[in-house]
Amino acid sequence: MEKQPLPTEDDKSRTPESEVDGYAVEESQQALSEPAARAGWNSKIEYFLAQVGFSVGLGNVWRFPYLCHQNGGGAFLLLYVLLMLVVGIPLFFLELAAGQAIRQGSIGVWKYISPRLAGIGYSSCVVCFFVALYYNVILAWSLFYLGNSFQYPLPWSQCPELGNVTVGECEKSSPTSYFWYRKALDITDSIDDTGTFNPYIVCCLLAAWTIVCLGMFKGIKTSVKVMYFSSIFPYVVLFCFLVRGLLLDGALEGITFMFYPKLEIWGDVQVWRQAATQVFFALGLGFGSIIAYSSYNPKNNNCHRDAFTVSSINFLTSVLATLVVFAVLGFRAKGKVMECVVSNVKELSEQFRSSNVDRGLMPSFDYSVPSSVHLEDYRAWFKQNGNKIPGNLTDCDLETEMQKGVEGTGLAFIAFTEAMSLLPGSPFWSALFFLMLLNLGLSTMFGTMEGILAPLTDRFKTLAKNKTKLTIFSCIIGFLIGLLFTQRSGNYFVAMFDDYSATLPLIIVVVFETFSVSWLYGADRFLDDIEAMLGWRPSVIYKYLWKYICLLAMVGLLGATTIGMFITRPTYRAWNQEKATEGNLDYPGWALAVLAILIIFAMMPVPVAFIHAVLKERTKQTSRDAEAGQYSIVNTDDKCETPLTDMSELDQRNGTCSSFS
Repeated sequence: MEKQPLPTEDDKSRTPESEVDGYAVEESQQALSEPAARAGWNSKIEYFLAQVGFSVGLGNVWRFPYLCHQNGGGAFLLLYVLLMLVVGIPLFFLELAAGQAIRQGSIGVWKYISPRLAGIGYSSCVVCFFVALYYNVILAWSLFYLGNSFQYPLPWSQCPELGNVTVGECEKSSPTSYFWYRKALDITDSIDDTGTFNPYIVCCLLAAWTIVCLGMFKGIKTSVKVMYFSSIFPYVVLFCFLVRGLLLDGALEGITFMFYPKLEIWGDVQVWRQAATQVFFALGLGFGSIIAYSSYNPKNNNCHRDAFTVSSINFLTSVLATLVVFAVLGFRAKGKVMECVVSNVKELSEQFRSSNVDRGLMPSFDYSVPSSVHLEDYRAWFKQNGNKIPGNLTDCDLETEMQKGVEGTGLAFIAFTEAMSLLPGSPFWSALFFLMLLNLGLSTMFGTMEGILAPLTDRFKTLAKNKTKLTIFSCIIGFLIGLLFTQRSGNYFVAMFDDYSATLPLIIVVVFETFSVSWLYGADRFLDDIEAMLGWRPSVIYKYLWKYICLLAMVGLLGATTIGMFITRPTYRAWNQEKATEGNLDYPGWALAVLAILIIFAMMPVPVAFIHAVLKERTKQTSRDAEAGQYSIVNTDDKCETPLTDMSELDQRNGTCSSFS
């Protein structure tokens, strides 16, 4: 059956529009249920700031560097680029083109392709809401640290004392770990012990939602003004940190460890899964925000070039952030291993003075002055003779030290803060860093909220007329539900939502998106629509990428993620106050039930919308059959335009005509 094409510039009967300078607010459009006047970007720069601001987020700063370091350094970078080229960019281009052609949010786009697919858009909205709930809590943490950065010395630079005694929890861990877990979070020992609300984080969360609301309440016209700062400022900070970091002792060692290629990781399926997942989330696929932002573009905008440009900027930002992170972490690690060397050399000196140690084991370096001993000299001696010396001498390994606390929030709020506290003028660098995190998060939050608000206002006229009220109401609801994450156990709930509430549902959403466009609507037909929109036809390779490579890759990622969840019981990192260390704990039964409910709730709109559309079609068909029985059927011309023809179901036109002939 022939499917209706996406609206084009020439389809005047369906989408008349008037543009001023290519990016002005467009005139009334009659297609679908689109609002009478749809907003548009004032310039291409605004659009780029919005797309880049959404796709470049906190994950570029703390998730990508960790994965790169843990999975082969330079080899992981090559794998990441490969997957971005064959999976990430084609899917990113698909969402950009669909939004720009149909000029609707995610709900309207998939409903236009087929009413049975409207649930994909609703699922995207649900996942966006889940992400917004916990993502803004991270902004609240950044605000808390930003507020504490304006003092010298920094409150996490040294352990507090009770009387003349250092607090035990801090002494067993570190000042930065103690401040994070005890002062900022006041965390409990497990997710079962929820604890009370943290008043400081509650106030910071209220401030974070207020900022988001003020930036969104007039739609893209206000949010884009904020993005001029929030999207550009992080790059200024990253370059400042890069220049400062490269001047630090240990920076080159950190970057060397970072990019040292370990090609054997290409044979590890788990590494492929992590790289694909990072590509998937780095570009923001499935959220609906890409579709929403591109729907404000004029029809002739070159979305193909945009897909490559935004993806390249995203990747280069990840590499820049990785250089910064490991230059600073290299400095931190070098300081710690040198402390280790000094401590061990002092003990070695005591051993040689007080015991009958074989003089042949004496090192060639001058151990009488511990601070003058080089790391390489000590490690070379230790590997050869360390186990022959009585006592507790240890190896001082730079890479082992760099691996400590470099994942997720541990990187930003523990490892990086510790490194900054060692810098001259540490309050300045600390304030700069957390202001950068705040702006990175704000740009992503604006995109996430647009992924919720744009589809709903496009779909429901009442909401479109009251978009400001809807924005304020959404932010209030987000704050109230977000109080869950401000409890003393809130960090565990953030980890739960981050790991499970979005991953599986988003992968399923993208699988449906890819299958719908490439198979149900037709990849060739979609390329025809893009050609009519851009004036030239993209390469036929996209047809095969969408139909086979991307779809199989996403199905494989979905299968690997699902199997992994069932084979290994989900765990979380918990802080033990008595031992002052982190450890893995299994999620309790009730938490697993919550995880299942979150995933099911996020995916429920897909089957519900499908069933609703099928029942509606059958009801309409039954009504039509009953009406047809009262009249005689008259043959018409080939166009088959009879009083009974339902123009909203052009998919069935050919079949109906043949039955009438």
